[in-house]
Amino acid sequence: MTKTTGNHSRSTAHDDAVRNPSVLDNFRPLILDIAVPLGSYYVFKEAFGTSTFAALAWSSAVPAARTVWSLVKERRANALAALILFVNVVSLLLSFVSGDPRLMLAKDSGVSSTVAIGILVSVFLGRPMMTAGLKPFMVKGDAAKEAAWERLVSGAAAGSAVFRRKERLFSVVWGVALLAECVARVVGAYTVPVDTMVWLGTVFMVGALGAAFLVGGGLAAGPMEELVAAEAETAGAETETAGAETVEAGAVVAARAAAPGTAVTA
Repeated sequence: MTKTTGNHSRSTAHDDAVRNPSVLDNFRPLILDIAVPLGSYYVFKEAFGTSTFAALAWSSAVPAARTVWSLVKERRANALAALILFVNVVSLLLSFVSGDPRLMLAKDSGVSSTVAIGILVSVFLGRPMMTAGLKPFMVKGDAAKEAAWERLVSGAAAGSAVFRRKERLFSVVWGVALLAECVARVVGAYTVPVDTMVWLGTVFMVGALGAAFLVGGGLAAGPMEELVAAEAETAGAETETAGAETVEAGAVVAARAAAPGTAVTA
């Protein structure tokens, strides 16, 4: 006799983890593809005192490994990791630019423009890049909302068409905002006094991020969250109804079986 209890338990635990992802599972792509590379850059540069070039190079290790792993193991590109890697490569190339202070200020727009173009291209290819960053805040580790999100993305839900339009719109808003910040930074670098532009560039960036949050949230993220909640609620109601019908049918069969002389049909 073969014992399968251990394997069955492990299989069940794995299936439960897949069906019920934790908050950490949802945030893992953001942590590995964005937080770790950015955090390691500042750790190498500020804590260890390495050069900007060295800090960028070392902080590229994780996104490079993630990109290669996705291509080899999963047969697909990891968009976030690839974008961060590309941005780091552009920054490495721009780090060789020196001399003219206005050119030094203008080159900072290279990062914003690279991210913006990457986001807009991802929308054109039908794989909006900002979706990966938006999903954890939508589902919050809730299994019902996770399932609702997947149905909406796959086209299996009634609100899928609207959801997909909002999904693309969210990435477009971010892409346009960052591209506008890039243009403003370049124009400012050659029209505004250098001392002013040193701090004004940060204002441009904060303003672009703030605008993207507000506009993207109002036009896309808010409606998307409502669609996810509605789909999760609808699915829950359907499950309860199906369960009630099953119980009722079972009660009818049991009553017929208990009645003398009554034939029970399947």
